[in-house]
Amino acid sequence: MTADFYCDEVLSGRTVVRKVMETERVLAYHHTRPFWPVHIVVIPKSHVPSLTDLGGADEDLLHELLAAVRVVAREVEQRHGAARVLTNLGRYQDSKHLHFHVNSGEPLR
Repeated sequence: MTADFYCDEVLSGRTVVRKVMETERVLAYHHTRPFWPVHIVVIPKSHVPSLTDLGGADEDLLHELLAAVRVVAREVEQRHGAARVLTNLGRYQDSKHLHFHVNSGEPLR
């Protein structure tokens, strides 16, 4: 089984994060190892494998998650003049827990 950083570390509280926004079912926080100057991760608080495999999650959770991504992306765009929204699938997805990266700026590495 592939490790799930979001369930195992973030949602369990083992890894402390700086929250950007939180609802009952969604969490947005500053990435623990940012790749961009502005790098926020938005996740569902329950396990959802990926955008193309919602597992047992209902589509309402996906709508709530995307609404949070919109709010975070709008704020990043307003503050920094531009924003990217990214999610990975298949072999590009290191942690098999649906998550979106909202970022701005040039890569740090």
